[in-house]
Amino acid sequence: MAKSITVKVPGKLMIAGEFAVLEPYQDLAVMAVDRFVYATVSDADSHQLTLSDFSLYKVPWSWRETDIHIESDDHRLSFVKDALRVTYRYMKEQGLSVRPIHVSARSELDDASGVKYGLGSSAAIVTSVVSGVLRFQAPELVTKEMIFRLSALSHVMTQGNGSGADVAASTYGGLLQFSSFQAEWLLKAYQEANSVSEVVELDWKYYKSKPILLPDNAFFCVGWTGSAASTKDLVNRVRLLKTRNEAAYNAFLKESKSAVSAFLTGAAQEDIMQLFQGIKANRKALNQVGKAAETSIETPKLSVLCDLAEEYGGAGKPSGAGGGDCGIAFMPSAEAAEKLALAWEAAGIKALTLSPFTGGETVIEADYAK
Repeated sequence: MAKSITVKVPGKLMIAGEFAVLEPYQDLAVMAVDRFVYATVSDADSHQLTLSDFSLYKVPWSWRETDIHIESDDHRLSFVKDALRVTYRYMKEQGLSVRPIHVSARSELDDASGVKYGLGSSAAIVTSVVSGVLRFQAPELVTKEMIFRLSALSHVMTQGNGSGADVAASTYGGLLQFSSFQAEWLLKAYQEANSVSEVVELDWKYYKSKPILLPDNAFFCVGWTGSAASTKDLVNRVRLLKTRNEAAYNAFLKESKSAVSAFLTGAAQEDIMQLFQGIKANRKALNQVGKAAETSIETPKLSVLCDLAEEYGGAGKPSGAGGGDCGIAFMPSAEAAEKLALAWEAAGIKALTLSPFTGGETVIEADYAK
């Protein structure tokens, strides 16, 4: 029996298929990157919660019948509260007793100054808490798929929407081909079910996740534009297009599907020219849907980021919802990637030292009772 356990989970960057992934059977490519959220779960005399990034230390909490009660009104605790609630309900439904614990989580996904890069911090925190608590309290129940499903359910319960791709990247790591379970379907299934166990054991009919390999001759680059973006607002504006201009929305879905397919085929066949073509086509599709939705997905800084990638022989695009945050690029050589980083810096774009992380959710330390 462990006295304490520490896990780390990676952040993520969306690679291709943004917005479209919110529709059934639309593929998205998402990549885990080597910045992490850490969660430590340890024995304690009473339930406590520490989130050092929020300057919250040893906040008391309790499990009462089917709910979590945290002795704090801080709204930033909502994701952690739902992660604890879903995990504890599942463990109780499995007939397990639980012991008092101290849950401590910290993130290195954002800049030390507090600047947010858009690496999926809420999903990574949720995944780290679910993983840490489950591995500590109920190691016999742990599988990667169970960690993903419990984390995805709790994240959607808090947020109300989202594809779950960020949770998948944090759980499984690497580069993934992902189709969303559809948040509306999952919330409805939860509302209609009698237990968390029933939901996680259902056939998530829309969901698919499988690893794909990035060719060795495709060099991955990330640039930060210097401004944060509101994913929720951008998603809402694009989704409004579905009712306001259905033809434009459907055209975008078709173009996105074709672009992602080209990227995935290029990756599978180690054909970087086709991989580049997929990235360029997805950039174009996102730009067009942004204009149709009267919202700026590709900001002027993101345009510079992408244009410079093409100038040096590669391909770039906004990552995630756009509107700021990060852009990504794939380059044909290490030399081209280095030249791009220098050109980005000269243009006021911060080149981030991020690399793909293949490990996913990982135990990095465990202290077992003798």
